[in-house]
Amino acid sequence: MINLLLKDLRPGMVTAQSICNQNGDVVLKRGEPLTDANIDKLVEIGLPDICVTSVNTGASIMPPSDILAEKTRADAIHKVYGTFRALEETGELDPAVLTPTAEAILTEALDNRENLVQLTDIRMHDDYTFAHSVNVALLSAILGSLCDLTGAELITLVMGGLLHDIGKLIIPNEILTKPEQLSRRELYIVQMHPDAGRVKLGTLSAPSAPMLATIAGQHHEHMDGRGYPDHISGDQIHRFSRIVAIADVYDALTSNRVYKPAYRPHIAYKIMTKCSPGHFDERLLKLFFDNVAVYPVGTVLKTSMGYAIVKKVEFGRTLTPTVCVFGDLAGERLDHPFDVDLSKCAPDVIINALEELELMPLLFRMRVDPTQYLKDN
Repeated sequence: MINLLLKDLRPGMVTAQSICNQNGDVVLKRGEPLTDANIDKLVEIGLPDICVTSVNTGASIMPPSDILAEKTRADAIHKVYGTFRALEETGELDPAVLTPTAEAILTEALDNRENLVQLTDIRMHDDYTFAHSVNVALLSAILGSLCDLTGAELITLVMGGLLHDIGKLIIPNEILTKPEQLSRRELYIVQMHPDAGRVKLGTLSAPSAPMLATIAGQHHEHMDGRGYPDHISGDQIHRFSRIVAIADVYDALTSNRVYKPAYRPHIAYKIMTKCSPGHFDERLLKLFFDNVAVYPVGTVLKTSMGYAIVKKVEFGRTLTPTVCVFGDLAGERLDHPFDVDLSKCAPDVIINALEELELMPLLFRMRVDPTQYLKDN
């Protein structure tokens, strides 16, 4: 699957990601061929790029299997949207309304645990909270299922993911959607949302309310005590909160926001593992990235052997996928491309993953569509 800038899209290319609006309605389905009309729609809503299955408009390659079904994701976003709006309008919150949604997300996460997290969904850039909440719930379910939690604990964890940002209702929309750097006052208001969520969820009569309040209140705390709002550290942060914190940051980094484009998974990996010492529970973070494709299938890499496309990613070694090397380091297409398992190569074999601006000129010069080498998967 290849990320392309909108200017490089052509009718007939097949989308590898769904595009949803703030209510969970699907604007463009994954696996759907692009048309001039929906390319114009993508330009209109302002997405910077989109993932397609091939640069060849006639290719029949389909996107990888998603963990969460399209209908389940859309229904979940609708439910979260409705729950947040009802709280805003009436001041009342019934978490039981979200229980069937949490159960559906958990069931699909467990049923599809053989699928690595390959892609995040794309959503309209003008509203983010509701789709983000569903993604955090799903990623939390995946990570929580690897931690020997009981079924009841997992449901509470997923509910915590769905409701972790409920405190953002106190933040004015002009701050949430501000494309520029926040002022000190605006940042202070944003940093109030975990405590606001904790207070709101703590008033509920539901048996899970204390745990939901804890997750909302702690999901921005850091293991070294430098987080907020309470600056607690280590084991003072509940394990569920540590799980949701990882899911929250990963989805935020890999999503389009009003103030930044989406980072690709390998950049999110570097930020979370290399640039944020003391932020996360390191054991949980490693477990998370053992199950998230750092280099998803279709990523074009520059390696010490030449240019390659990722063909296969396996649990536990997501940093060293199997690739097909199709070009030399001079940018010339190989007559005889070859597969390599990067786990058997030197640790520094990957030089970098190609960004959209450099990818298309390279492929045009080589006159090659590297996704053709995925067909024997």
